Amino acid sequence: MRVVIAGGHGQIALHLERMLAARGDVPVGIVRNAAHVADLERAGASAVVLDLEHSSVAQVAEVVTGADAVVFSAGAGPGSGAARKLTVDRDAAILLADAAAAAGVRRYVMVSVYGADDYDPNSPEVYQVYLGAKSEADAAIRARDLDWTIVRPGGLTNTPGTGRVKLADSVGRGSIPREDVATILRDVLDLPSTAGRQFEVVGGTTPIPDALASLAV
Repeated sequence: MRVVIAGGHGQIALHLERMLAARGDVPVGIVRNAAHVADLERAGASAVVLDLEHSSVAQVAEVVTGADAVVFSAGAGPGSGAARKLTVDRDAAILLADAAAAAGVRRYVMVSVYGADDYDPNSPEVYQVYLGAKSEADAAIRARDLDWTIVRPGGLTNTPGTGRVKLADSVGRGSIPREDVATILRDVLDLPSTAGRQFEVVGGTTPIPDALASLAV
């Protein structure tokens, strides 16, 4: 399976790239900074240097052509201002969806955020803008003719993954290791039953395969 990952140098993406490479898949990470290429190569991925904030649908479509799936795991980052929440977390996610459609790649997996729809549209506070950007991106992806899955994790931690989660359309507040989010993304790519589903996920007691299987019920 060839999987193109936007935000290929992010912590979740690097976990995912290692997991995909370990089982013989072909991960390709899109990165903005050429200095990050070596880190992707060490994770077993190839890298494409492309700035999604300043790219066209045609340019991104050229990168994803021939892929079996795309994953959006990019983000402006905690130190960025409100403007980049819109240009990266919203606009780049939509750009990737349009490029996937143009290239004939139907499978699209989106890393969103817990509580994205519960934002204050009148607040200029950066986190509220971020939530709104994710919410608008998710809505745009749901509206496209793609086999999409939207994953909304809770607070992200760098603790080792446990392989156990609480996963549903709506869950209470909580945190989850980035490694477990990557495991979910890897497994979602193998499960056509998760297409057309949006769910929240935090740490819990249910093994990840069982939690994902419950989506098909």
